[in-house]
Amino acid sequence: MANYKTTQAVESLAAEIGENIYIDVAKWHLYLSDAHLHTIVAEKVYPLLENDQISEDAITDILRQIPVSLGGGKKEVPLLELLPMQCQMNLLDLLEEFQKR
Repeated sequence: MANYKTTQAVESLAAEIGENIYIDVAKWHLYLSDAHLHTIVAEKVYPLLENDQISEDAITDILRQIPVSLGGGKKEVPLLELLPMQCQMNLLDLLEEFQKR
């Protein structure tokens, strides 16, 4: 039963991340759901929520570890480098709000 609740929580978190957080490429906003990155971000940050360890440094480390393939795999860039600073702050706020619920 706990596993089902965790899966639901991660899916709900992924949906919120996907709708609100975007990468910026040449001034184009590509939301993480459209880039198929929202679920991996949610899966990586969810343990921080469970353990009450959300911090800017922890989120930054996670975003740095998520590779984003560009040019059909010719290059990989950490997700951190594609998120505008405002989106990073929005992600932190979103996670804090999610944790309160």
